Amino acid sequence: MKKLLILLCFVGSIAYGQSPLRSQIDQKATEIESKVIEWRRDFHKYPELGNQEFRTAKIVAEHLRSLGMEVTEEVAVTGVVGVLRGGKPGPMVALRADMDALPVTERNDLPFKSVNTAVYNGQETGVMHACGHDSHVAILMGVAEIMASMKDQLKGSVKFIFQPAEEGVYDVDIAGAELMVKEGVMEDVDAIFGLHIWAQIEAGKIGYRSGPFMAAVDNLEVTITGTQAHGAAPWSSVDPIVTSAQAIMGLQTILSRNVNITENPAVVTVGAIHGGIRHNIIPEKVEMIGTIRTFGDEQQALVHKRITEIITNIAESAGAKADVNIGKLYPSTVNPPQLTAQMLPTMDAVAGTGNVIAMPPVTGAEDFSFFQREKPGFFIFLGGMKKGGDPLTTPSHHTPDFFIEESGFKLGVRALSYFAVDYMEKN
Repeated sequence: MKKLLILLCFVGSIAYGQSPLRSQIDQKATEIESKVIEWRRDFHKYPELGNQEFRTAKIVAEHLRSLGMEVTEEVAVTGVVGVLRGGKPGPMVALRADMDALPVTERNDLPFKSVNTAVYNGQETGVMHACGHDSHVAILMGVAEIMASMKDQLKGSVKFIFQPAEEGVYDVDIAGAELMVKEGVMEDVDAIFGLHIWAQIEAGKIGYRSGPFMAAVDNLEVTITGTQAHGAAPWSSVDPIVTSAQAIMGLQTILSRNVNITENPAVVTVGAIHGGIRHNIIPEKVEMIGTIRTFGDEQQALVHKRITEIITNIAESAGAKADVNIGKLYPSTVNPPQLTAQMLPTMDAVAGTGNVIAMPPVTGAEDFSFFQREKPGFFIFLGGMKKGGDPLTTPSHHTPDFFIEESGFKLGVRALSYFAVDYMEKN
């Protein structure tokens, strides 16, 4: 009898928080897989830049309406939000997909290769889903269809957020997730879940991290002003080129001497330097731009402080003047430890033991972080590399050869669906 009670308690502990809808989700995900792939190929062929996702948004809105949802369009310019009211009381769970493509000309020879071009920052360019957002949209459309088919059994409601401009928009100050939050999309949400296809993880696997997962991203702009002189008489100048070189080398000490890299990494990269016009003229001014990646508000504040101090003081020591401007873009994507622990059994169940990978911090950035700052949010990577592929040679995101293995899409559909129903069951 004692053994029986122990067994019943054990079974009960496993069952706690697991939705009985999982088997239905698995069946429906198999049935809808070909449709998800078809949607993704269509979006891939006709990609659209941030805040220009008009065709994509129209297709999404029509699909959500056909499922009987409350649909709001033109959220944060081109975003679409659909609300599915479940048949039973419970939390509002949000699921998010980003819709925008990149100013990249595709090199892949595919039947659904991108045919679109656009003008970006004044330049003609190809447009390509070179980061996999086409798969995100298709996967979430599949999840929406599955959830709608079982809405009477849902212990809560689901908000489907199709977000524009995750990659940013060069000519506006606020866009994407940040603007969606400002417009109130998270006000009635209890928790939010999202995924990103990842070309360096095998299809069929999930990557995650508890705590800081993806970096905060900030822009660095520096102008160093000295005194112009003839290149043959450098003693007559205050040379901003030499000063800039010293400043760049000085920035390297932030990572080697100021940041505790045993806790989290950081990146300070100078990506461009512009100064001078002729070989024998020391210019008056040098301009530099770069990117900053940090994890957590405290580390971000430290790195920003040291950048300003180092550049300003090096310039002053040379007799030059430095103007340092740091523009904050996206905060760090942080998976709350409690929510991560709550969803770990769900990930194991959906992907299978051995297919859930605890990852190191990723210095790429994601504006999903703005949603997480409002309500608890959990973000994962979905494998998109061919099985047996080499992550070191597989074309990475934001490149013309970026390629996604479609066999992993069904896992994405199942994962987001499991997250929603398991969260409802536990909360």
